Amino acid sequence: MTRYIRYHSLYAAIAAHAERKAWDITACRRAVRRSEVLLAALQHHRETDPAWLAHGVDGVRRFCTEELELARAADEEQLSQSYSPRRWGFWDQYGGPATVLGTVDVRDGVLRPGRHPCPPAVKELFAPLLSLAERDVVSFVDLETAGQAALGVPCPAEREWLTDVLTATRGGGTDAHGDWEASDRTRRATLRILGRAIDLHGHEGDGYQETLRSAVAFGGEATTDPVLAAIPETAGWRGVLLRHYSVGAWRRLWAALVAGVGSKDGEADRSAEELRDWLAQQAPDANVRRVLDDLPPLKNAAGQLLPVERQLLTQGADAPIANVLLLMVGALRSREGHLPDDVRAVFLGRQRRWAEFLDPTWVDGLIDDYADRPVRDLAARLVDDMLAQSRRVALAKLRTDPATGGLKIFSRLHLRNERYFKTGDEGDSDIGTRIPQLGSLAGQLGLFAVRDKCHTVTAEGRQILETNP
Repeated sequence: MTRYIRYHSLYAAIAAHAERKAWDITACRRAVRRSEVLLAALQHHRETDPAWLAHGVDGVRRFCTEELELARAADEEQLSQSYSPRRWGFWDQYGGPATVLGTVDVRDGVLRPGRHPCPPAVKELFAPLLSLAERDVVSFVDLETAGQAALGVPCPAEREWLTDVLTATRGGGTDAHGDWEASDRTRRATLRILGRAIDLHGHEGDGYQETLRSAVAFGGEATTDPVLAAIPETAGWRGVLLRHYSVGAWRRLWAALVAGVGSKDGEADRSAEELRDWLAQQAPDANVRRVLDDLPPLKNAAGQLLPVERQLLTQGADAPIANVLLLMVGALRSREGHLPDDVRAVFLGRQRRWAEFLDPTWVDGLIDDYADRPVRDLAARLVDDMLAQSRRVALAKLRTDPATGGLKIFSRLHLRNERYFKTGDEGDSDIGTRIPQLGSLAGQLGLFAVRDKCHTVTAEGRQILETNP
C-alpha cells in the first residue's frame, strides 16, 4: 500500500500547512481525506500512465460527474459511502513509515513537520491542491490547476529531498553521519544491501525480495562479497529471510485448514479429529526420520546454504505437505552450528529466551519426539498445535463489546459443541518484509531502474549507496 513517493510528500506538505494554520486533529483529518480524493480525481480526469494507480481512484469515480463532489467523496460521517471506509484514509498505511522516516510528526493525533520537514519547493507543489481542498465542489477546470501534484509528474525538489531522507545522505553524497537516527542508518544499510544484491543477481529477472534472497539468504556472497560482508545488517537480513519461509508455511497451512471448515449455518463444520485427518491423510507413507533423510542437502561441500526452501515452494506451495516440509527445514536450520551465531540470533528472534509456540525450535522438538513415528502422526500434532495457538491468540485479543456489554472474540475460527466453524477465511499471503516497497520507492527516486525486465542500479544509485566494491 505504501508504494508512492508522492504520498509521502503530500502528507509532509499537509503537516507543514497544519502547523502554519495551527490546525487541530479534525482539520488535519479533513485535509488528509480531501487531498487524497483530489489526487485520485486528478488521475481519473487525466489520461495517465496506468502504472500510476492513485489510492482510492475506484471509490472516487462515482463522485466525478460534471464536477468533483469533494465534500461527499471525503465525507467523514458516512465513511462507508465515501472514497475510503478508514477515518484517516490512506494515511493509516503511510503514517507509520512517514513518522519513522521523519517527514511527519504526530503530536496528540495532530500532524506536524517531522525531523526532515517538507522543503519550500515541495510545499509549492501542493499549494494549489491544498487550496482546492477547502472547497466542497471542484470543477474539472479548477482541478487542473493542481495537476503538478498528480502521480507521475516529476518534481526535482521532491526527488532530491526524499533521496536524502531515504538514503540518510545530504545532497547526493554518501555521508550517513550527523543528525541521522539509528533507523535512518539501518534503512540506508538495507538499501545498500539491496543495491548490491541487484548488482549481483538483478540480471536473473526476479523481484526485489527474491533478488535479495539470492545474494543474502543462500550461497556464500553474504560473507565473501566485499560490499555485503562489510555491512553488519547483512547477517540480520539473512536471518529474517530464512525465518520468513517458516512464517509463510504456517500461514498457508492455517489458511488451508480454515478453508475446509464450513460456516456456523452450513454442514461443513469439523471436529478436531476430522481436521487432524485432513492433514494426516496427505502425509507420505513413511516415518519422520525417512522424510528428513530424503530432503535435499541444506548445505554444499563448502558449508554454504543451499536454497532447499525455494525447491520445495517450486514443487507446490499450495500442497499442505510441502509447507510441513518447509517447517521441518526451518527446524533443521535452527539447530546450533547450522547458522552463524549472528544470523541464528535473528532467525530465532533477538528477544527470545526459550522456545516459543510454533517457532523453529518448537518444530525441532516435535521432530525429535516423532522421529520414528509416521509423518501422519506429526501432521496430526501440527493441527492440534495450530488449533491451540489460535485459541491462545483469540483469548489474548478478548475484549468487552461496548455495544452489547458482552465479550467479543477476534477470531475467524470458533468452537461450538466440539465442532469448529468459521466466520471467514484466513489470508495465506506472506507477511511483508517491506523490501518490495523499499525497492519501488528507490526506483521512483532514480536509484534503481528496470531494463529488459531486470532490475539494475543506476549510476546515481551506485554513487549514493556505495555498491561498487
